Amino acid sequence: MAGMDAQRGPGGGPPGRWPRQWWHGPPGRAGRPGEGHGAGEAADGDGGHGRPRWPWRSTLLFTAFVLAGSQFAAHSQEGERAALDPAARVLLFVAGALLLWRWRRPVPVLCATVAAVLLYNAAGYPYGPVFLTVAVACFSAVVSGHRHAAWAAMGAFWAGHVLIAQLLYRWLPPSGDGAVSWNEEIVVATWVVALVAVSELVRTRREQWARERAERARAARRRADEERLRIARELHDVLAHSISVIHVQAGVGLALLDSDPEQARTALTTIKAQSKEALGEVRQVLDTLRAPGAAPRAPAPGLDRLSELVEQAAGAGLTVTVEGEPPALPPGADLAAFRIVQEALTNVVRHSGSREARVRIEQDGGRLRLRVDDDGPATGDDAGGGGNGLAGMRERAAALDGTIEAGPRPDGGFRVLAELPLASGEDR
Repeated sequence: MAGMDAQRGPGGGPPGRWPRQWWHGPPGRAGRPGEGHGAGEAADGDGGHGRPRWPWRSTLLFTAFVLAGSQFAAHSQEGERAALDPAARVLLFVAGALLLWRWRRPVPVLCATVAAVLLYNAAGYPYGPVFLTVAVACFSAVVSGHRHAAWAAMGAFWAGHVLIAQLLYRWLPPSGDGAVSWNEEIVVATWVVALVAVSELVRTRREQWARERAERARAARRRADEERLRIARELHDVLAHSISVIHVQAGVGLALLDSDPEQARTALTTIKAQSKEALGEVRQVLDTLRAPGAAPRAPAPGLDRLSELVEQAAGAGLTVTVEGEPPALPPGADLAAFRIVQEALTNVVRHSGSREARVRIEQDGGRLRLRVDDDGPATGDDAGGGGNGLAGMRERAAALDGTIEAGPRPDGGFRVLAELPLASGEDR
C-alpha cells in the first residue's frame, strides 16, 4: 500500500507512512472459523448464550490511534492535502467506531468501513492510519468465515481507489492533483492481496486447530466410552458369577436349615467366602475410577485361577471337568479367557438343567481355543444367556482379534466356543 501514500499530487506524503498498520490484526485471539466471532476478546461473554463480547478496549485504541495519527499526518502533509475539518474527523471516528461490531456483523462492518475510507480518500484528506480500519475489518471478516464477502469488499475497495486516482481526481479536492501511476496501483493491489492472503492463512490455521481440538475431544470420548464398557463388563462378570453361586447356596441353606443344619452351615460359609471375594474384585474395579492409571492392588485373574472357578462352581452344585493345560498368555488375553470361562459356567448354573460342565483348552496354531459344554436341558425363557453376558464375552474376544460362538448343541446342550490369539498385538 506504499503507493497510496504517494497518491495524487506533487509532493505527496512519503511512501510507507501508514502501510505498516495494515498488518495489525484485532487484539486478542479471533474466533473459531465459521462462528462469525472471535474466541479471545470476542469470546462468549453474554451469559453463555454464544454471543461475542463487545471489543470496547481495542476499538477505543484503534479509534484514538486513527484520530491522533491522522492529525499528525495532516501536519506533515499541510498544503498538499485538504485540511482536516469536522467532516473528516467524523469520517475518521466512524471508520474506527464501526470496528466495535466487527465480530457480530463482520460483513456489514467491512462494507461500511470501506465506504467511509473511500469517501475520506475522495474528499482529499491526508493519508494516514485510517486505512488500518479496513485492514482490521477485512481480517475479522475472513477469519470469522465470510471469505467471499471479504474478497468482494476488498476488490471494491481497490476498484474505488483506482476510480478516484485515475478518473475522478479532476473534480475532487485538492485542486491541481494528477493521476497516480499504474505502478503505484499495482503496489496497492499487491498489498490488498497480501492482506487477504494473510487473513486466509490465519483462518485456515484456526480451522485446522478447531478440527484437531474436535478430534481430540472425540478421542477422549471414545476412550471414556471404552473404559466405561470395560468397567461394566468387569462388574457384570464378577457380580453375575458370584451372585449366581450365592443364590444357589442360599437356596440350599434354606432347604436344609431344619433337616441338615451342618450342610446349611456349609452353604452359608460358601456364601460368606464368595461374597467376600466378589467385594474384593468390585473394590479393585472401582479403585481404577478413584485413581485412574494407578497400579491395581491385586493381579488380574487369569487361567491360572481356573481351579478356583471349578471350586466355586462345585459350591453351586455344578461339577466341572477341565481338559488341557492353560498356556502362557499376555495379561489382557489371560483375563479375557478367565472371564469368558467364568461367564460360560455362570450361564450353566443359571440357565441349564445339567449339573455337569466340561471345559476344554486347546492350542491351534497361534490361537487358543476354549470350549465350554453342558448337556442341558435349558431352563427359563433366557436359557443360554441372551443378555449382557454373551455380549460382554463377544466384546472381550473382539478387542483381542478373537471370536466367540455360542448356541445350542444338536443334542440339547449348550456350547460356548472362544478363539483368542496366543500373543498380544505388540508381540505379533
